[in-house]
Amino acid sequence: MAKFKRKKTRLGSYKFASVLFSITLSLLMMGIFGVIAIQAKKLTSIIRENIEVQVFLNKDLPETSIDKLIEEMRKKPYVLQKEEAPVLHFTSKDEAAEVFLQEVGEDFNQFLDDNPLRDSFTFSINEEFQTSEKIQQIVTEIEATPGVFEVTYMQDVVASINENLLKVGIVMGALILILLVTVVILISNTIKLALFSQRFLIRSMQLVGATKGFIRRPFLWRAFLYGALGGVLSSAIIFSLLEYGKNFIEGLQLLYDIELLAMLFGSLILLGALMSWISTYRSINKYLNMSLDELY
Repeated sequence: MAKFKRKKTRLGSYKFASVLFSITLSLLMMGIFGVIAIQAKKLTSIIRENIEVQVFLNKDLPETSIDKLIEEMRKKPYVLQKEEAPVLHFTSKDEAAEVFLQEVGEDFNQFLDDNPLRDSFTFSINEEFQTSEKIQQIVTEIEATPGVFEVTYMQDVVASINENLLKVGIVMGALILILLVTVVILISNTIKLALFSQRFLIRSMQLVGATKGFIRRPFLWRAFLYGALGGVLSSAIIFSLLEYGKNFIEGLQLLYDIELLAMLFGSLILLGALMSWISTYRSINKYLNMSLDELY
């Protein structure tokens, strides 16, 4: 007679591939949307960096006064600092005349004795000061500075950008919340289905006197491990897609934010591990408290 060996079922073991696939897929969806949110934030910062305030100076202002004024402006908290240097550019009236000649094609020096243009400087605004109210306060402060003739900025553009960003932020926040709830439900249901096949093994352990903590421990450990591994795999897939996309999408590199991406990948690993652990804990408690009739 042929001998059949019955495969032993280890406490806490269940279908590894299907559970890991479901967790990874759920976290992958969450991660892709997180990347979109990060790139949208980076794109917003780039757009806001291009919002400039232009300061025109009084005519015949001494060079020493101009240098002193610019040096004071460089230290202002509302001037954007990029690579540890203020984003501020000075344009003399002669340089402005050359730019005017290149753009218009007419030399006003042929019919004017004096250059009507003024020395000026432009600077980008720090992101935390980019509301319409704060920019107006900055403009008022600069206009009151001795030697300043006029201050201009794109007021309508600033108001439009802030209004649209608020709308986009609300929509993305709602979508992230919906997606988070969906991911939690998917992971929870996956764990429940996986543990359904273990319900009689759990009961058998109870019958031989095993404590609830002893029964839970291997399930919780594997759930935490599978969840963390799912987070690692989803992060690796997203990172590979981003690296692959850089070769085909021009300017994608500009939307990279290494720190935020690292935080996103860490969050995916932590979210996968915690959600798997919590779902497993709830499911195990459910089967531990069931009667034998309910298990059938």
